[in-house]
Amino acid sequence: MDGQATQPTSLDAFLVAPRVAPPLDAAFRPAVLARRALAEAARKSGRAIDGALAVEQPGAAVCTADVLLFPDGHPAAAASRAICERVVKSLLWSCGGSRVWVDGPAELVEELRRHYVDDAAGRWDARMMGDAIYGRTFEVVAAPRSRFPVSRATTTKLGRHLDGCRIGFDLGASDRKTAAVIDGEVVFSEEIPWDPSRHDDPQWHYDQIMDSLRRAAEHLPRVDAIGGSAAGVYVDSQIRVASLFRAVPPEAFKERVPGLFSEMRWAWGGIPFVVVNDGEVTALAGAMAGEVGGLLGIAMGSSLAAGYVTREGCLTSWLNELAFAPIDSAPAAPVDEWSGDRGCGAQYMSQQAVGRLLAPAGIEADSTSSLPERLVQLQELMAAGDERAARVYGTIGTYLGYALLGYRDVYDFDNVLVLGRVVTGIGGDIVLARAQEVLASDDALDPAAAVSRPATVTFHTVSERDKRHGQAVAAASLPGLER
Repeated sequence: MDGQATQPTSLDAFLVAPRVAPPLDAAFRPAVLARRALAEAARKSGRAIDGALAVEQPGAAVCTADVLLFPDGHPAAAASRAICERVVKSLLWSCGGSRVWVDGPAELVEELRRHYVDDAAGRWDARMMGDAIYGRTFEVVAAPRSRFPVSRATTTKLGRHLDGCRIGFDLGASDRKTAAVIDGEVVFSEEIPWDPSRHDDPQWHYDQIMDSLRRAAEHLPRVDAIGGSAAGVYVDSQIRVASLFRAVPPEAFKERVPGLFSEMRWAWGGIPFVVVNDGEVTALAGAMAGEVGGLLGIAMGSSLAAGYVTREGCLTSWLNELAFAPIDSAPAAPVDEWSGDRGCGAQYMSQQAVGRLLAPAGIEADSTSSLPERLVQLQELMAAGDERAARVYGTIGTYLGYALLGYRDVYDFDNVLVLGRVVTGIGGDIVLARAQEVLASDDALDPAAAVSRPATVTFHTVSERDKRHGQAVAAASLPGLER
């Protein structure tokens, strides 16, 4: 049986309506279900090709994915290529890498190369993964799986250092937090509103952050180490990509921003000073509090942040920038404002999702109100028992459930820590309950992986106070003391 007479030909034919439908988004088509539908169709066609994809960081981690493909010339080959591009994008923003390896038909290789040159969203990915993050030329390499680099994760025991007098900080889009910590105990914490994305002078950012550090230092007898977290991509505490500096002109960014935290370190006498992505510190804080590994942290704030702690309790060199990883394959999925791509996580699990869903829920908002203000409006309606608000939270929870199904194709986890202002209050309970419903009913797991992965996911949450303190302690614990 060659399958061509009955085989669907376009990607649209493989977009599966979720069994647990989001109340306010009838068009939602989970990317994970599309991948599985196409693989099953290829398997049943009798003409499936075993392919493989990988992304490689320069000299570091390699992440791979096996794929079932239709051969060149098959009516559904174009759908295979479209799915593979989505898989590669997921690997790029989960794991990170400047080189893509492809074991598959020639047309797939050429289509991927074309995408990263000719398509706006592809060019953005290539630029970010090439020059911006890894300082290398982005490339797509064709090779048989036997010639792929060995799959490996670069891990470190970063964090869990609680001795001495430390400062921990977290830089968000709307506020910056600092804490003074003595032997693991928070003796001072502070949260100051700010709007860094509107300021184009790196000196302004430097001064604001240093001001917060000095205010925390006033509550310590000395400062032995400083650890911090911030939205963006950081390599060895160097700033590579960060939305906090979006207003800084490219030349000014290149000249001053990457080494900004190195400047601060020397301003503090060269003490240990470590900064990582905020999602990683969120995950580390959850792993420290729950004494678990194999944990994926999800923070739903102004955007979507994520972090991962291995089963051995280590952080990795992976990017975990799930704000840009696709979770929806619907043709008219919302567009990410930064990358210009459709269906990416930030539009589904953040304040951006709240702002997008108010109108479909029938909730009127002031056109001039900010996303944080719209979230407050939603929370007030939810506290009053408004069913419209419940539908917003139910929709976000559905998104989370299907996103987690997809994330498990990349990450090895059975613990999930969910944090952020979007899941604060009664609405957060609805989000988690809905996600659990998805995991239990639509697809507990890909049957092919069920033998090697647990069939359940344990959700962890913390109070806002514990979250703030836990995040501060985890950030402060990042650097070890030099003996």
